[in-house]
Amino acid sequence: MGTTNQDSKTLQDELKKKAALAAVEQIPDHSVVGLGSGSTLAFFIHELGRRVREGRLHIVGVPTSFQARMIAAEYGMTIRDPMEMSEVDVAVDGADEVDPKGNLIKGAGAAHVMEKIVASMARRFVIIVDESKMVNALTEKFAVPLEVVAPSMSLTLKRLREMGGEPTVRTGSGKMGPVISDFGNLIIDVKFQGIADPAALDVELNNIPGVVGHGLFIGMANQVIVARIDNNRPALDIRNFR
Repeated sequence: MGTTNQDSKTLQDELKKKAALAAVEQIPDHSVVGLGSGSTLAFFIHELGRRVREGRLHIVGVPTSFQARMIAAEYGMTIRDPMEMSEVDVAVDGADEVDPKGNLIKGAGAAHVMEKIVASMARRFVIIVDESKMVNALTEKFAVPLEVVAPSMSLTLKRLREMGGEPTVRTGSGKMGPVISDFGNLIIDVKFQGIADPAALDVELNNIPGVVGHGLFIGMANQVIVARIDNNRPALDIRNFR
């Protein structure tokens, strides 16, 4: 009997929960924690929030998105706006892709600019993913998202094509027209046929006028927690970098 889509989703959720729980176990009491975005991070914030509500942890949360802020608020977690902060003890986030060196693509949820700001504040940056997010090379499955101010849209599309990319302006599924970021900007997704030098591409993308930020996180993660299936049971790989 084959595996159904519902079975696959249930299994993936179990893996996400396992990775999230492993990250929560590492959070020191009385610390300031950057709260990333996405489905795996929702599990992390819920578990963190339960421990805060039960008095087992006393932390300050710094959310990177409206989603993260709303979940944290459900549990009465003390919240600080990133504008108020210049440093956090640890930031925990998910990723769309992770390569063998711990480089990432993030931004499927269009929150990558704030996520990168908070990750840059962190003394320690921890990524939690299930094994489906591990790739041999970045852009194997996902495009690189760029947040772009509207007047730079045509210039950015031109520059990305000159760099060998295939860019598209992201459009919304719940409304007509383009996706607008929390900062009021456009999102351009660019697909590259393999990235030979992620660090060089990082610099090139940053140098396009009007690009507010992009979803390549190069050399930033200190640890990646990967939940995977081993002999039909959830297991963890913990990979430490830099």
